[in-house]
This record gives sequence, structure tokens and C-alpha cells, in this order.
Amino acid sequence: MKSRSMNILIGLGTAALMLGSATVQASPAEDLKAFQAYFAKKFPDTQFADFNNGVYSINESFRQQWESIEEFPPYETFVEKGEEEWNKPFANGKGYASCFGEDVAAVRGFYPHWDVKREQVVTLEGEINRCRTENGEKALKWKVGTLAHLSAYISYEGRGQKINVVIPDDPKAMAAYEDGKRFFYAKRGQLNLACADCHVYQSGQHIRADLLSPAIGQTSGFPVFRAKWSGKSKSGDGMGTLHRRYGGCNKQVRAKPFKPQSEQYRNLEFFHTYMGNGLEWNGASYRK
Repeated sequence: MKSRSMNILIGLGTAALMLGSATVQASPAEDLKAFQAYFAKKFPDTQFADFNNGVYSINESFRQQWESIEEFPPYETFVEKGEEEWNKPFANGKGYASCFGEDVAAVRGFYPHWDVKREQVVTLEGEINRCRTENGEKALKWKVGTLAHLSAYISYEGRGQKINVVIPDDPKAMAAYEDGKRFFYAKRGQLNLACADCHVYQSGQHIRADLLSPAIGQTSGFPVFRAKWSGKSKSGDGMGTLHRRYGGCNKQVRAKPFKPQSEQYRNLEFFHTYMGNGLEWNGASYRK
């Protein structure tokens, strides 16, 4: 039987998928401690609080470019569109506040979380569309457009709150967490790469002109505006949700992506966001 401390190391190594009955599972708290310690050691010049800024927290040249862009952030227009949408009443006279409450700044920090009644991970974007359909409105497209704008506005209003995802002591919640963890470390696609290959082991390295960002805090800035996405949109709308990015990463390793808000991506978001606990939410944001 492997020791608990050994299992923590396995969680950050290439043997992370050996999660059979012969191993003692590390607790989420132990995973979190080991995960954050790994990045603290790998990037000793980066303050913990700065890891929510992605590659800009580990590369001074990229940071200077980003700070220049942030003087007139390209996501600002879409945050404003999200605010307009938030304040627009539904046909039945109600609005998003009827689902989320009047204090929009408090919303971002509540997601993702484990819903005891529905026995599943719920996400911000998922609840936006649930709010709409329960009020007789059509669901929005999951990855872009109005949904991304609403999420950007809610996230912008929630900036500065600490990420505090809770993994309940509930077998089904733990199973969802472990599923997200397995997804993160599982190799897939023709390139046989895992999320962890690029964003844990090779974080800080270049793939062509791209600098691989550290996984810690990655979810904190979503939805994001990407110049790459803007170039593909006739309207110049480069905003995209986290699940759009998950799908894009799967495509890049030549794996078939799952649908946005699938159980696989929701569980991945649960694990991925939990690994950033203690950092501040800072969406919407700009990423290359």
C-alpha cells in the first residue's frame, strides 16, 4: 500500500493516473497544498497572489506588453454589453437578479460549486442559461456572444474576491472532484498530451511563439478576450468562456472535445478552480 505522502507526489507526476484500489487517495486539501507548493518552487520569483495573471506572472516581457494593453482593455466593451444584458428584463418581467440576487458582485465567487440537490457541479455559465430557460427565455450559445458578455460582466464585478471552492465531504462530490483530477492528468488525442503536460510540467516553456502558462489560477480570469479569437470573428468579439478554451485545448492535442457544460468539463472546472483557492478572481481578462 502506498503512503499518503507518496500519493500526493503521484498526483503531480506522470503516474497520476494510477488511481486504482491499491492506492490511498490524497485528500483535496493535500492535493491543493502539493499543487501550489510545486508552482511556488518552480517560479520562486512570482508572488502567490500574482499567479492569477497567467503567463504575465512569470515573464517580464509579456507582462509589459499586457500592462500596456490593459490601459485600454479590449474586453471592456463586452463587459458593458454584459451589464446591459443583465439589466434587461425577461418577457415575464423578471431578470437575472431574480435568480442570482441583486448583489451582482457576490455572484462570481459562488461558482463552481457542488449542488447537493442536483448531485452535480454547477457553473456560472450553466446557471445563467438555467435562469433564462426557467423564465421562458431561449438558452444562449455556450462559448461566445451574449453568454460570454454576461459572464464577463459578472466576473468583472466580482474582481478581488478570493477563490474558495469547497469540496464537500460527500462521496458523489468527491467522485466529481476525482473525475476532474483524472481528466487534468489524462493523456489524450493523437499528440498524447494531458492538461498537466503543458501547464504543470512544461509551464514556462515555449511551444513555437506561445509561452505555456502555469495551471494555478488559470480559471480566475475567465471569460477572456483573446486576439486569436477576435481575428476569427467578423464583429471582432474575442470573448470566450472557459469551456471554449477547454474545447480548444482538446482540439490542439487532436482529441475530440466534449460539449461545453458537459459533465466532463464541469468536473474539470471544479478541480481546476479548486487548485487556485486563495487567489483572487480577476475576470474578465486579456490573454494572447
